[in-house]
Amino acid sequence: MVKAMEAEDVFIPEEFDEEQIMIAETCRDFLDSEVMPNIDRLESHEEGLPRSLLDKAGELGLLGISIPEEYEGFGQSFVTSMLASEVTGSAYSFAVIFSCHTGIGTLPILFYGNEQQKKKYLPKLATGEYIGAYCLTEPNAGSDANAGKTQATLSEDGKYYILNGQKMWITNSGFADVFIVYAKIDNDRVLSAFIVERDYPGIKFNPEEKKMGIKGSSTRQIFFENCKVPVENLLWSRGKGFRIALDILHMGRIKLGGNVIGAAKMAIEQSVNYANDRKQFGQLISSFGSIKYKLAEQVIRTFANESAVYRASRNVDEYIAAKENEMTREEATVKAFEEYAIEAAILKVYGSEALDYVVDEGVQIHGGMGYSSEMPIERGYRDSRINRIFEGTNEINRLITIDTIIKRGRKHEYDLLGKGQEVIDSLKELNGCGCCEEDYYENKKATVENLKKAGLMVMKAAFDEFSRKLVNEQEILNNLSNIIMDIYVAESVLLRVKKKEDTGQDVMTHKDILDVLLYDTASLVRKEAIDAINSFTEGSQQELFAKGVEYFTCVKPVNVKEARRRIADMLIEENKYCF
Repeated sequence: MVKAMEAEDVFIPEEFDEEQIMIAETCRDFLDSEVMPNIDRLESHEEGLPRSLLDKAGELGLLGISIPEEYEGFGQSFVTSMLASEVTGSAYSFAVIFSCHTGIGTLPILFYGNEQQKKKYLPKLATGEYIGAYCLTEPNAGSDANAGKTQATLSEDGKYYILNGQKMWITNSGFADVFIVYAKIDNDRVLSAFIVERDYPGIKFNPEEKKMGIKGSSTRQIFFENCKVPVENLLWSRGKGFRIALDILHMGRIKLGGNVIGAAKMAIEQSVNYANDRKQFGQLISSFGSIKYKLAEQVIRTFANESAVYRASRNVDEYIAAKENEMTREEATVKAFEEYAIEAAILKVYGSEALDYVVDEGVQIHGGMGYSSEMPIERGYRDSRINRIFEGTNEINRLITIDTIIKRGRKHEYDLLGKGQEVIDSLKELNGCGCCEEDYYENKKATVENLKKAGLMVMKAAFDEFSRKLVNEQEILNNLSNIIMDIYVAESVLLRVKKKEDTGQDVMTHKDILDVLLYDTASLVRKEAIDAINSFTEGSQQELFAKGVEYFTCVKPVNVKEARRRIADMLIEENKYCF
């Protein structure tokens, strides 16, 4: 919100190297040959099928992309692992199975396990000999994860922790070998984490849950009844489980932002393929303006999410590289997830809601056929809905975004309140429109900077009004969070498009994407800001802040109809996602 970024400082998807592209192609080939032909069998919970697919993925090395070579993995960068997440994200239920194993089912051991634990479990997780799962949620502990009641007590001989409790919504629970289980030792207020193997005595599994979507994902309740876990399977140390859970969720959120890119691109291709085949009133429906609007908007939101995801992913890699001289790579990676917790929450929310838009309009483009299970868009629609609940609900992630920013501002990591006060002090002098630059990129950059000023102004005003009681004003916090998210994504698109042009690439249609997105973002920021200030100001103060909002959200006019038509026409001509 404070620092201005330059295009040369960000990573864009057009910069993937040959090795990354090869890994992505390996993932696509695997999905095309092994997963997609078997989706119906997967959703019927055919015994042994998920495990056999993961075995084949392990043989190709796809399960060990993030695991160091010393533990039988590939040791690839975070950007590379995100690219693999994007590609596998198109695989419906299998995407959930794969992501659970390679992410939350494996990484707690990589990041927090001792050397003995790593040597015992990571090679088998990397090859698929073991499959991982993650046991955090309980019937009365969802978003409030630390409210979990599962207990661990030390056995009389000191050799085991005895687990008692219940977990629910556990992905891969039908066939996983290793579970990361969270429980409170004795009367501890915070969780500890344990590595629990499936064949330990005292574990019982309920039948498969019936779900709206991701039907091929195994989800069961798990009961621990005097389950004996060796003391050496305590992960990290006593009372550190909640910290592990938070850090792993940061990683899961940004990974989800990558997953939905693949799902969205596939849904867009399904939409345009159908629109280019279906005729009504004697012509292809892809020729209708209303359909072009939907297709273009699908592209805009997907391109925007992709731009933000890989910008943040490279930031994670850069942070890790900068810290490796001070700590181990695993420790640096955990610190990176903590550093970019705000971006992770943004990407989770924006990406999941972008995909929901894409699949919803995909069904609409298909008309009645979109409601039929004969068409794959129906499955995509059902499978998408969980993403707004996974890895912390979008409501929780909106609050995380603004709460973390405010806390860092109080610690003076950013001068949020000082910059906000500077904006407020300037309000009486404002006249006309805040963005008048003629140069294309200077105009866009000024627009983004002005939107940031609108956000800083409202944030400072809200803090002045409520101080520490602002935490109780969730509606206003949501306004602020939405402003931050929309600006971050819009800035990411601006930086990507400019970098593409700086490197000699054709960006004519990409400028249309940027024009429409930034035009719409200004309107969204204007409404969120006005809604917020109307919630706690009145009279002359309200008028002054409203004047500031209008000034800072002023943009040059854009012919959004023609811009969207050009975006749609490119998609229609190629008959596939080509941006």
